[in-house]
Amino acid sequence: MQQAFDLPASTEPERLDFPEPEALDTHGPARIIAMVNQKGGVGKTTSSINLGAALAAYGRKMLLVDFDPQGALSVGLGVNPYELEISVYNLLMNPRLDPHEVIVETDFENIDILPANIDLSAAEVQLVGEVAREQVLSRALAKVADEYDVVLIDCQPSLGLLTVNALTAAHGVIIPLETEFFALRGVALLVETIEKVQDRLNPSLEIDGILATMFDSRTLHSKEVMTRVTEAFGDRVFDTVINRTVKFPDASVAAEPITSFAPKHAGSEAYRRLARELIARGGAP
Repeated sequence: MQQAFDLPASTEPERLDFPEPEALDTHGPARIIAMVNQKGGVGKTTSSINLGAALAAYGRKMLLVDFDPQGALSVGLGVNPYELEISVYNLLMNPRLDPHEVIVETDFENIDILPANIDLSAAEVQLVGEVAREQVLSRALAKVADEYDVVLIDCQPSLGLLTVNALTAAHGVIIPLETEFFALRGVALLVETIEKVQDRLNPSLEIDGILATMFDSRTLHSKEVMTRVTEAFGDRVFDTVINRTVKFPDASVAAEPITSFAPKHAGSEAYRRLARELIARGGAP
């Protein structure tokens, strides 16, 4: 008898088609998007790197902000966090610092990065006594926003002051959600935090979408979680789904986006499709 957790992949629903985006005649001002979930291991950094690379391949000038002291986004784009003399931490602590001194050009076309390392972990404590402490990142990004089409902030797995800074700076939020029951439980708390930031700090903030990650179409559990997410959040859920695959960690080890590491892989197409969907939804220019 076939086990319930091993359903055939053919039961996966058909996905919508999104058109190739038109080329941009000019660049900027940037739309700022925060990639947020207080739960770790849900694909925030993977999605930041690969969505950023997919948008860059469609001609969008990208600034990726590593806002996690672990520095995984920096490593994933070939920047060694241990060799940084200056990082996003210095940008937060010194309002007179020019962001151009911190921004690093990557080896990938149309992608720059504001890198981070473990120094950033001290910022949460040091910002507590600052005036308008929630708006420090917003002020820093305002100096370079006109040079990019999209600024994508990879947040740490926390709802602390750094994440609030990212939400205050952002126009939109993408919530990567692992298709696993316990991951689903935390989304309500995150949405509540987003609503508080909307109410008190950033009225223009909106949820661009909830992105299902690590989906396994063979398991009943993934399908049930996907159904619950769709029932709870409706059209806030991206039609694009990111399937579980070993190619993502392989690409991370190679310090490349999957779109260049394995351009013909289904994971590459998924993030290109997500980029098209985000643009079609108005979440990116």
